[in-house]
Amino acid sequence: MITIESIQVGKVVTEGAPDTRDVLSRRWTSAFRKTPVNGPVAVNERGIVGDQVADTKNHGGADKAILCYAGVHYRDWAREHPALEFAPGGFGENLTLAGATESDVCIGDRFKSGDCVLEISQPRQPCWKIARRWQTKSMTKQVAQTGRTGWYVRVVTGGPLAPGAELELQLRPNPDWTVARANDVLYGREVDRMSVHALMNLPQLSREWQDALA
Repeated sequence: MITIESIQVGKVVTEGAPDTRDVLSRRWTSAFRKTPVNGPVAVNERGIVGDQVADTKNHGGADKAILCYAGVHYRDWAREHPALEFAPGGFGENLTLAGATESDVCIGDRFKSGDCVLEISQPRQPCWKIARRWQTKSMTKQVAQTGRTGWYVRVVTGGPLAPGAELELQLRPNPDWTVARANDVLYGREVDRMSVHALMNLPQLSREWQDALA
């Protein structure tokens, strides 16, 4: 059973120093920092109502409407980086989930909660903002190497979502293609031309990933 541990939304803010060469201190504009919400949120085809996106070229859109992350990963991050104070939303996710990791869900999986239907579109590709947020230069690379990336979903049908709600699996068209395996293909841990071809041609895979694999 997959449940929503917490829901987070973010506002676009600018922070950091305007004149510095230090990549961890320079000015950046982002909605990466997310704040938990206590009650239900409204969801439409663009994602959670009230959640903002600063970089619309690389984030957001129909295929990346909502970012999900496995709550169990925070135990690993806390053990590996005991000086950092991790909490849900710490990796920029909208939904922190219990009961699933990248190895448990597949590209194209459809989940339902009430009237809301979500479909997994691609793994999250970690970017420099993770390192910037945690002031740790190696953090983005660690996310990719460990496979603790999270995944994006598109909104098939909008509706309310609430913390504590269950996400019920409705459809699994690609049981061989977990998010973890898709990560392995992209990062060269599974090197096989047939696998690349098969992944690239999944109709539920985001256009961004289809183009990248092509």
